[in-house]
Amino acid sequence: MEIQLLNSGLLSALHDKAQVNERLRQNYDLRTTPEDGSQRMLNVLQPGTKVAVHRHLKTSETAICVEGCIDWIFYEELPNVDAGGPIHDGETAADESQFKEVSRFRICPREGQFGIQIPKGAWHSIEVFERSAIFEAKDRAYGK
Repeated sequence: MEIQLLNSGLLSALHDKAQVNERLRQNYDLRTTPEDGSQRMLNVLQPGTKVAVHRHLKTSETAICVEGCIDWIFYEELPNVDAGGPIHDGETAADESQFKEVSRFRICPREGQFGIQIPKGAWHSIEVFERSAIFEAKDRAYGK
Protein backbone atom coordinates (compact mmCIF):
# COMPACT_ATOMS: atom_id res chain seq x y z
CA MET A 1 0.00 0.00 0.00
CA GLU A 2 1.43 3.36 -1.05
CA ILE A 3 0.42 6.39 0.97
CA GLN A 4 0.81 9.77 -0.64
CA LEU A 5 0.62 13.05 1.19
CA LEU A 6 -0.99 15.98 -0.57
CA ASN A 7 1.05 18.89 0.73
CA SER A 8 2.55 22.27 -0.12
CA GLY A 9 5.59 20.61 -1.74
CA LEU A 10 3.37 18.80 -4.24
CA LEU A 11 1.36 21.97 -4.95
CA SER A 12 4.55 23.99 -5.41
CA ALA A 13 5.89 21.48 -7.96
CA LEU A 14 2.56 21.55 -9.82
CA HIS A 15 2.55 25.36 -9.83
CA ASP A 16 6.06 25.34 -11.33
CA LYS A 17 4.76 23.11 -14.16
CA ALA A 18 1.64 25.24 -14.63
CA GLN A 19 3.71 28.42 -15.04
CA VAL A 20 5.51 26.99 -18.08
CA ASN A 21 2.44 25.20 -19.50
CA GLU A 22 0.87 27.27 -22.31
CA ARG A 23 -2.56 26.58 -20.73
CA LEU A 24 -1.29 28.00 -17.38
CA ARG A 25 -2.60 25.00 -15.48
CA GLN A 26 -1.49 21.53 -14.49
CA ASN A 27 -3.55 18.62 -13.23
CA TYR A 28 -2.49 15.71 -11.08
CA ASP A 29 -4.44 12.46 -11.32
CA LEU A 30 -5.42 11.03 -7.92
CA ARG A 31 -6.91 7.75 -9.14
CA THR A 32 -5.01 4.81 -7.74
CA THR A 33 -5.82 2.03 -10.22
CA PRO A 34 -6.66 1.78 -13.92
CA GLU A 35 -10.01 0.28 -12.90
CA ASP A 36 -11.02 3.45 -11.03
CA GLY A 37 -13.89 4.82 -13.12
CA SER A 38 -14.10 8.16 -11.31
CA GLN A 39 -12.32 11.41 -11.96
CA ARG A 40 -10.37 12.72 -8.97
CA MET A 41 -7.59 15.22 -9.42
CA LEU A 42 -5.75 18.23 -8.18
CA ASN A 43 -5.75 21.07 -10.66
CA VAL A 44 -3.43 24.03 -10.16
CA LEU A 45 -4.28 27.19 -12.07
CA GLN A 46 -2.44 30.41 -12.78
CA PRO A 47 -4.12 33.77 -13.39
CA GLY A 48 -4.83 34.13 -17.10
CA THR A 49 -5.70 30.49 -17.72
CA LYS A 50 -8.64 30.19 -20.10
CA VAL A 51 -11.31 27.56 -19.49
CA ALA A 52 -13.92 27.41 -22.24
CA VAL A 53 -17.59 27.58 -21.34
CA HIS A 54 -18.50 23.91 -20.92
CA ARG A 55 -20.82 21.48 -19.19
CA HIS A 56 -20.82 17.85 -18.14
CA LEU A 57 -23.83 15.96 -19.48
CA LYS A 58 -23.23 12.71 -17.59
CA THR A 59 -22.02 13.86 -14.17
CA SER A 60 -22.11 16.62 -11.60
CA GLU A 61 -18.80 18.12 -10.49
CA THR A 62 -17.48 18.87 -7.03
CA ALA A 63 -14.65 21.39 -6.68
CA ILE A 64 -12.89 22.21 -3.41
CA CYS A 65 -10.48 25.15 -3.42
CA VAL A 66 -7.33 24.23 -1.50
CA GLU A 67 -5.65 27.60 -2.05
CA GLY A 68 -6.20 30.77 -4.02
CA CYS A 69 -9.26 32.60 -5.28
CA ILE A 70 -11.49 31.62 -8.22
CA ASP A 71 -14.88 32.69 -9.56
CA TRP A 72 -17.16 30.00 -10.94
CA ILE A 73 -19.31 31.55 -13.64
CA PHE A 74 -22.60 30.04 -14.83
CA TYR A 75 -24.26 30.75 -18.17
CA GLU A 76 -27.48 30.26 -20.06
CA GLU A 77 -27.44 29.43 -23.73
CA LEU A 78 -28.93 32.14 -25.95
CA PRO A 79 -31.03 31.29 -29.01
CA ASN A 80 -28.81 30.42 -31.98
CA VAL A 81 -30.08 33.00 -34.47
CA ASP A 82 -26.99 34.25 -36.32
CA ALA A 83 -24.32 31.57 -35.85
CA GLY A 84 -25.49 29.55 -38.85
CA GLY A 85 -24.63 26.25 -37.24
CA PRO A 86 -24.14 24.46 -33.98
CA ILE A 87 -22.73 26.58 -31.18
CA HIS A 88 -21.45 23.62 -29.19
CA ASP A 89 -20.60 19.96 -29.49
CA GLY A 90 -22.84 19.02 -26.59
CA GLU A 91 -20.34 19.76 -23.84
CA THR A 92 -18.04 22.61 -24.97
CA ALA A 93 -19.10 25.98 -26.36
CA ALA A 94 -17.82 26.71 -29.86
CA ASP A 95 -19.08 30.30 -29.81
CA GLU A 96 -19.05 31.78 -26.31
CA SER A 97 -20.82 34.91 -27.56
CA GLN A 98 -23.95 32.78 -27.68
CA PHE A 99 -23.98 32.51 -23.87
CA LYS A 100 -25.08 34.97 -21.20
CA GLU A 101 -23.61 35.03 -17.70
CA VAL A 102 -26.36 34.40 -15.15
CA SER A 103 -24.46 33.94 -11.88
CA ARG A 104 -20.98 34.05 -10.37
CA PHE A 105 -19.66 32.56 -7.14
CA ARG A 106 -16.35 33.47 -5.48
CA ILE A 107 -14.58 30.43 -4.04
CA CYS A 108 -11.77 31.51 -1.74
CA PRO A 109 -10.87 29.56 1.43
CA ARG A 110 -9.54 32.60 3.30
CA GLU A 111 -12.99 34.22 2.81
CA GLY A 112 -14.75 31.12 4.17
CA GLN A 113 -15.93 29.80 0.78
CA PHE A 114 -14.29 26.41 0.22
CA GLY A 115 -16.01 24.76 -2.67
CA ILE A 116 -18.88 24.40 -5.07
CA GLN A 117 -21.15 21.64 -6.36
CA ILE A 118 -21.85 22.08 -10.08
CA PRO A 119 -25.03 20.37 -11.29
CA LYS A 120 -24.95 18.00 -14.23
CA GLY A 121 -25.62 19.92 -17.45
CA ALA A 122 -24.85 23.41 -16.09
CA TRP A 123 -22.85 25.61 -18.49
CA HIS A 124 -19.89 27.04 -16.55
CA SER A 125 -16.35 28.37 -16.64
CA ILE A 126 -13.91 29.91 -14.18
CA GLU A 127 -11.87 33.06 -13.70
CA VAL A 128 -8.65 32.68 -11.70
CA PHE A 129 -7.49 35.72 -9.69
CA GLU A 130 -4.32 34.32 -8.10
CA ARG A 131 -2.40 31.10 -8.19
CA SER A 132 -4.90 28.52 -7.05
CA ALA A 133 -5.32 24.82 -6.48
CA ILE A 134 -8.56 22.86 -6.53
CA PHE A 135 -9.56 19.27 -5.89
CA GLU A 136 -12.05 18.13 -8.53
CA ALA A 137 -14.24 15.05 -8.46
CA LYS A 138 -16.69 13.72 -11.03
CA ASP A 139 -18.61 10.45 -11.26
CA ARG A 140 -16.97 9.31 -14.47
CA ALA A 141 -13.47 9.22 -15.89
CA TYR A 142 -12.62 11.96 -18.40
CA GLY A 143 -14.31 11.36 -21.76
CA LYS A 144 -16.63 8.61 -20.50
